[in-house]
Amino acid sequence: MSHHIALRFEDGVTRFIEARPTETVADAAYRQGINVPLDCRDGACGTCKCQVESGTYTLGEYIDDALSEEEARQGHVLTCQMRATSDGVIRVPASSLACRTRPASFQATLREVRQLSPSTIALSLEGEALKQLAFLPGQYVNLGVPGSEQTRAYSFSSMPRDGVVSFLIRNVPGGLMSGFLTGAARPGDRLSLAGPLGSFYLRELRRPLLMLAGGTGLAPFLAMLDRLVEQGGGQPVHLIYGVTHDVDLVGLEQLEAFAAHLPDFTFSTCVASADSTHPRKGYVTEHIELAHLHDGDVDIYLCGPPPMVEAVSRFIRDRGLQPASFHHEKFTASA
Repeated sequence: MSHHIALRFEDGVTRFIEARPTETVADAAYRQGINVPLDCRDGACGTCKCQVESGTYTLGEYIDDALSEEEARQGHVLTCQMRATSDGVIRVPASSLACRTRPASFQATLREVRQLSPSTIALSLEGEALKQLAFLPGQYVNLGVPGSEQTRAYSFSSMPRDGVVSFLIRNVPGGLMSGFLTGAARPGDRLSLAGPLGSFYLRELRRPLLMLAGGTGLAPFLAMLDRLVEQGGGQPVHLIYGVTHDVDLVGLEQLEAFAAHLPDFTFSTCVASADSTHPRKGYVTEHIELAHLHDGDVDIYLCGPPPMVEAVSRFIRDRGLQPASFHHEKFTASA
């Protein structure tokens, strides 16, 4: 049985390969046109050293000068000696260009555009090419704006299913993509995608999760929860979703559906505007409870605008908290 391995390069590009049980990961990558760093192939030089972020594997023979005992304990491997025994993710300490690969390109057809609120647009794309698309939940693509040479980066808001993917897009006044989607866009229009990209993605579920979303920063969490429904949870997961105005709260039906399918998933919402009639007013940091932090034994994921990322970072620092991991992604609107 072959396994699917995500190779995550240091410039943010992710490429997926299929690794057969009888071949090393390095050989599998080369067979599929990706030249991961390699020299000796004998476990002697250390050139192909990478780090396994998730998944199981076996290692063949190698010498200590190439891979120390401590490095092996930390999840470092020599891809010329590594054979995958499950799907997984490997961090490659080189750029995708150095490995003679680049983000995959796809063409897709616009399936549907819906304005969920004055600030948020839902976009879904479909196509035969998208049936081959693979990405880690939380990653993004560069989406081409029809009629221009410009691209915009958007996180997937669902995992691919039958050649269909979706996005939550902020409606930016004067924005190039926003203008297209609210004006000229029609079902059947062709768009290009390049990716997947990004280091903000769901890692292996080993401890409680705290997810913090601001505005359309909800998108990657919808994809993560979509994946958790597929493979099961087993750890407490709490999402705090904050917006500026009451009308900006979208996707609540999806979150309720996730809560119905994931017994350990809970969520709360808050609205920052002083004019809000929402029962929980204020910013996300005002609604993080001690129970959500599990005395530091928690993985925190945060996606929102830069001021939110800075506020949460300060919140963690001021409380002397050292979470097991803290992953964040900032986004800004492009005019």
